[in-house]
Amino acid sequence: MENKNTEINSNFSGVKVHPNAFVDPRAELQDGVIISQGAIVGPDVTIGKGTEIGPNAVVTGKTQIGFNNKVFPNVFIGLDPQDLKYKGASTEVIIGNNNTFRECVTINKATDEGEKTIIGNNNLLMAYSHIGHNCELGNRIVLSNSVQVAGHVKIEDKAIIGGCLGIHQFVHIGYLAMIGGMTRVDRDVPPFCLAEGHPGRLRGLNRIGIKRSGLIENKDFDLKILQNTWNLLFKSNDAISNSLEKAMIGELDLSSSRLCSFLKESISKERRGPMPLVNL
Repeated sequence: MENKNTEINSNFSGVKVHPNAFVDPRAELQDGVIISQGAIVGPDVTIGKGTEIGPNAVVTGKTQIGFNNKVFPNVFIGLDPQDLKYKGASTEVIIGNNNTFRECVTINKATDEGEKTIIGNNNLLMAYSHIGHNCELGNRIVLSNSVQVAGHVKIEDKAIIGGCLGIHQFVHIGYLAMIGGMTRVDRDVPPFCLAEGHPGRLRGLNRIGIKRSGLIENKDFDLKILQNTWNLLFKSNDAISNSLEKAMIGELDLSSSRLCSFLKESISKERRGPMPLVNL
């Protein structure tokens, strides 16, 4: 897989570049990077140790990729945003470490000068997922096949997103949230919550996800307090702002405090508000 082009070899010592790939000599590739057949790497790209760029993938724009990422065939990273407001600004894509991007994933750069699209660490984005401009993904997130994430969406750590669904622009998905496949996600999904449906509705706490995460063994976590707080917030006849005030003066552990903080921001004028509870 070593490139026969002497210019490429001299610039990228310790890197394997297929003869039929194109890597701009100005790109920065660290030791152990593999660039497969037909892949294209642009001039403003930095790729960390051990990352593999699969066949026919395109990495361009001002893009920084960390170490040990696996980029499967036909992935497109760093292309212009699908935003009519974009005027050619030199925006960025920042990707962390140990991520897997399956076939045909697309990750767009941000819209305005100084802005970024950010992907954290240890995430799995399955085939045909799309990450729009200015999105921010945390760590250990799973996006199933064909998840379409619009611009300015924020997804917190350990969220699990089911397949074949769309997430509306500016929506926030909380820590350890679980969203069922084919759900219409047009409102915020609070942390620890389970959401499903068309339109999307909250179904309760993500108890299976909480158990699998190991939180139950954490001395600072109290499932009973979290459940009581959730009931007060979402099952009360009061407006959620009033329920939130009551919850925040009650007994809270770290997780229920996190839930309340998320909701306090979610009901602000700048946000789309939390997804409502399903009517059983």
